[in-house]
Amino acid sequence: MRKITPFLMFQDGKAEEAMNFYTSIIEDSAITHIIRYGANEAGGDEGTVMQATFTLKGQEFMCIDSNIKHQFTFTPSFSIYITCDSEEELDNLYEQLSEGGQALMPLNNYGFSKKFGWINDRFGVSWQINLP
Repeated sequence: MRKITPFLMFQDGKAEEAMNFYTSIIEDSAITHIIRYGANEAGGDEGTVMQATFTLKGQEFMCIDSNIKHQFTFTPSFSIYITCDSEEELDNLYEQLSEGGQALMPLNNYGFSKKFGWINDRFGVSWQINLP
């Protein structure tokens, strides 16, 4: 086995927008590779993401744009967990990721950490943000 990589499937051509957003708010992050659908290419609309990779703090992710409308989307049962170094970092990430999204657990001290929040972002991806 070579490696294990989290894989995110976006609908409505949102993969590139999501990657740009995530890499802009998390330091040491980058989009590393994008393959786009070409004109009249089966499987996707021209310009949408056929396959892409990006890193968030060194963790590699893959993603695609699905041209097929599925009966499912992201679920909080799988989330991206971030351990922050400061309260300021946590507050900034929580604010940016929750814009247009939904708070599952608002920022608070729940007893297992100094400060914790759990949200679904505007793309439906679930994030747990923690300050130990």
